[in-house]
Amino acid sequence: MKKQYLLILLCLMAFASCETLDQEPESTATKSAVFSTESGLRLYTNSFYSMSFMPRSSTSRDAMSDYLAVRSVETFLQPGAYGANLSSGWSWTDLRNINYFLENNKDPNVPLAVRNNYSGIARYYRAYFYLEKIKRFGDVPWIGKPLAIDDPALYGKRDKRELVMDSVLADINFACENITVSNDPSRTTVTKNVAYAFKSRLCLFEGTFRKYHTELGLQASATSWLNDAAASAKYLMDNGGYSLNTAGGPGNSYRQVFISTVPIATEVLQSSISDLTLNVLHDANWWWTSGTYGAKASFTRTFINTYLKLDGTPYTNDPAYRTMVFKDEVKNRDLRLKQTIRSGDYKRVSGGVQVPAPPLFSYTFTGYQPIKWTLDDMYFDAGSLNNNAVALYRYAEVLLNYAEAKAELGTLTDGDWAQTIGRLRERGGITGGLSSKPTQADPYLMANYFPGISDATILEIRRERGIELSLEGFRFSDILRWKRGQLMEQEWNGFYVPSLVTPMDLNEDGILDVAFYQGTAPTAVPGVTYVNVSPTAGGRTNSQLLKNGSSGELTWMNEIPRKWDDKMYYYPIPQADLQRNPALGQNAGWQ
Repeated sequence: MKKQYLLILLCLMAFASCETLDQEPESTATKSAVFSTESGLRLYTNSFYSMSFMPRSSTSRDAMSDYLAVRSVETFLQPGAYGANLSSGWSWTDLRNINYFLENNKDPNVPLAVRNNYSGIARYYRAYFYLEKIKRFGDVPWIGKPLAIDDPALYGKRDKRELVMDSVLADINFACENITVSNDPSRTTVTKNVAYAFKSRLCLFEGTFRKYHTELGLQASATSWLNDAAASAKYLMDNGGYSLNTAGGPGNSYRQVFISTVPIATEVLQSSISDLTLNVLHDANWWWTSGTYGAKASFTRTFINTYLKLDGTPYTNDPAYRTMVFKDEVKNRDLRLKQTIRSGDYKRVSGGVQVPAPPLFSYTFTGYQPIKWTLDDMYFDAGSLNNNAVALYRYAEVLLNYAEAKAELGTLTDGDWAQTIGRLRERGGITGGLSSKPTQADPYLMANYFPGISDATILEIRRERGIELSLEGFRFSDILRWKRGQLMEQEWNGFYVPSLVTPMDLNEDGILDVAFYQGTAPTAVPGVTYVNVSPTAGGRTNSQLLKNGSSGELTWMNEIPRKWDDKMYYYPIPQADLQRNPALGQNAGWQ
């Protein structure tokens, strides 16, 4: 089987070798071995799973987002530092592979329903490919066939967003209608249900993008996209047979979805699975627990403040929240918080023994150290050793997509709320506000996140989406579609430090963990990590400070400005590609 698969892949490499639109494609291998049998069609479409635009790992999701402080400021966000000469992503090889399949999947010896099934899978991938291109560049050329050497489209202009997205919608509709398998017990393949989940995702993106990006003049068409998003999600809610994982109770069931080696089939629609025997592993632990590898990403306090109290009220309603220390602020909160960051009684395994594991300042800048994707055994920290499955589609996202689309349409009922947001919060141990929509807009969310939104329901759904889907790769796309790029300028703040030198016990196990000082390091207390928050250290500006000088929230990298401009809702067309084909034109503001 492996040899046959490798043979097919070699054929595909011959069929499709076109990196950019202006390079000459080649087709040299025979097609009959692939397109005359169902097994050939299956092997070809199996190759799509490894395409470059498809996510396969958890290690760097949301690395560029508003709610993570990271090791260094992205060049994209530094004023004047990014331009077309640094841009990337104008690659079309994967599209040619897909189009070549669709062009040649016509052999009458294969039953039509079988051909349509595999064409549906291919069109799912083409829709996915184009949504990613639209997110990154805005207008792009719509290419619906493999291009010949002399095809004028190789050097043509970009097509309007409306044409491209209408074509994307046609693709995903075909996929939903023609993929025959609804449910794959292994949770590894593209099924009809996966296609519907993706349709809800892409339609929500496009509907809200058109609604909030009024400069496009496409607000009138947003309703149709939002209706499609809601209908696709509702199809799965009514027919998919999925439910939120609740095994283990509210204190464990959420995180189990992300650390299980086998996809939790009740909630996960599709997953990327690791296999130790095939050495197919990932590096989530290494990325999230290393002081030198990865982005050393930590949540900001502004975001952590959005987690509700267990009674369903905003944590920030308590005026004492501004000066509450870490050990206290994590108590009596949405139980997903303790399943997302190190806090309370969290423990790790070292040499087979469980040991307390408070936030470590060799790994975190803010004190809010993520654990969502990491396995608790320290064995996995030292390389690409992770064998936990990475969920690509979850029922939780489907519920959120439905709730948001209906809320944006103004048609979300109390029953809808209870069936979606209510159930997500109930799994987190929240007891209040589960059965009916909120009536009062949270001033904290308005002031810190969405000053243009006064609808209490939309605000709460956005709160819920940020919390439930954190670190799963959605945040930057959400910021783009909500037209809230300014969130990328938010201060990278950490937990509250009441005074210098005084060691803090972060998990109340009786062992002191960390102390902050300025100037000369104090006499060390065994086991305590000492963090220098002097304005300068070693003759250089120090990036780790306290907001009030000798007390206050931790801050990180305030000395490096981050600036959002409206041109940044799209990346520039890469300079080399624009030079090859000037007809593409450059995105506004990047000329």
